[in-house]
Amino acid sequence: MRIALSQFVSDTDPEANLATIGEQTAEAARLGARIVVFPEAAMARFGIPLGPVAQPLDGPWAGAVRDIAKQHDVLVVAGMFTPSADGRVRNTLLVTGAGVDEHYDKIHLFDAFGFAESATVAPGDRSLTLLVDGVGVGVATCYDLRFPQLFQKLARSGASVILVPASWGSGPGKREQWELLVRARALDSTSWLAACGQADPSSVGVDTKPGVPTGIGYSAVVSPLGEIRAQALDRPELLVVDIDPSEVDDARAKVPVLANARDFS
Repeated sequence: MRIALSQFVSDTDPEANLATIGEQTAEAARLGARIVVFPEAAMARFGIPLGPVAQPLDGPWAGAVRDIAKQHDVLVVAGMFTPSADGRVRNTLLVTGAGVDEHYDKIHLFDAFGFAESATVAPGDRSLTLLVDGVGVGVATCYDLRFPQLFQKLARSGASVILVPASWGSGPGKREQWELLVRARALDSTSWLAACGQADPSSVGVDTKPGVPTGIGYSAVVSPLGEIRAQALDRPELLVVDIDPSEVDDARAKVPVLANARDFS
């Protein structure tokens, strides 16, 4: 299975980001990718009021992404914001194309390092796994990486590959934490991890508000045994990687952490 990670810097304008998604999906499809992953907040970057840009899943922004995925016959995963009934928004992954039309609302909200995502974002309450070309695929978002139980649940629900769009906050030690966590979650779930972050805005001369999680780059594809097989730098990049789902079976035979896990209190 060939997967493309489109690490880019989201604009504040959803229409500008749609153009990027169209261009990057076309290039990924040309290179033979079956799955194209965009970052969290691909619709519009953090640091602006989210309510005015949020749209429902049947709105024009999501519809345009569906059309792009259909045109190129690929699965597209892209972060957007959808309205919540309580007046906040939801941090949503649109997962569409290749016979799939699904979404995932981020469960674990980034109330850490002085940022309070829950002030404006309502949490989701369900995980998501699906099939792409007969391969089980799960999804998670950014701060979810700090919660191993979600990744183990996805693996037990049939995922061999877990896609993780992110907009990772910068700061001392944050790159090291990112790399450690994507590798650890691959090991916890003995699954492929494809983690696609926002590029660092400063790499393209964009100024952002201090303390807002607008991305550091370093998107990565990690094997079921925790090896980084491919990684981007901090600037925009289209990372195209071939993965072998059979490595999951080999890893789970060698290190059967899912089978050996025991409940205790």
